[in-house]
Amino acid sequence: MIHIKRFIDKISYMEGKQGKDVVLPIVDAKGLRDELVKLLADNYELKQDQPIVDPVFQVEVKGGTFK
Repeated sequence: MIHIKRFIDKISYMEGKQGKDVVLPIVDAKGLRDELVKLLADNYELKQDQPIVDPVFQVEVKGGTFK
């Protein structure tokens, strides 16, 4: 997660300086990419492990009294 934190810090720093461009060395860019891909893969895996539950609907119809 260190590359993601560095990226966030760099963006915050550039916002403070009113910068318009952010430049990342290729090593940092690759590290950021790898961390993002790992997070996405972990998230996908977690979603696959969850059982699919169909929602249960209960409908109750009351007719009242007829006279």
